[in-house]
Amino acid sequence: MLDVIRSFVRKVPKGRVTTYGDVAVAAGYPTGSRQVAWALKGVGPMLPWHRVIGKGGKILLRGASGVEQVQRLEAEGVVVHGLRVDIKRFGFDFGRKG
Repeated sequence: MLDVIRSFVRKVPKGRVTTYGDVAVAAGYPTGSRQVAWALKGVGPMLPWHRVIGKGGKILLRGASGVEQVQRLEAEGVVVHGLRVDIKRFGFDFGRKG
């Protein structure tokens, strides 16, 4: 399960975001958004974990991890307003591939 989830996270291109729920659905675990969060916990910089956000475009991580996520997203050109990202503008659809 972890490898499948992580393989879908790797597909999210630079400058785009997806949600925990969308990764879960794409990976074949439609009720597994919490498992996606768990699968991303403690992964290194080789996996673009920062491109996965909460439902409605919300940054869910708190503290240093949340700050790092926002910084990484902004470095890729994703606009973050407060703790939200415009999913319509920056969202990645696994079916469309872009």
